[in-house]
Amino acid sequence: MLARFAEELAAENPSTSPQISRQSARNHFAGLVTKVVRDTVMAQVEIQAGPFRVVSLMSREAADDLGLVPGVLAVASVKATNVVVEIPDS
Repeated sequence: MLARFAEELAAENPSTSPQISRQSARNHFAGLVTKVVRDTVMAQVEIQAGPFRVVSLMSREAADDLGLVPGVLAVASVKATNVVVEIPDS
């Protein structure tokens, strides 16, 4: 009963989160969504950003809420605490 009340209250008062003007992530890749693979829980989203292919794994609910389908303009913001550095063959 309390859960139902919380859902009803949230529906009456939608979130008024402020717009983000700055963030700590520094790597932004703007591009087009080229592929979205959904299952019951997760979604794999591919974005072609210039010469770069960026792949993101997220919940299916997040992908649905964002309306991610091929052709949608999106920005991948990347912030990683672990970066692998490789040396190419010479």
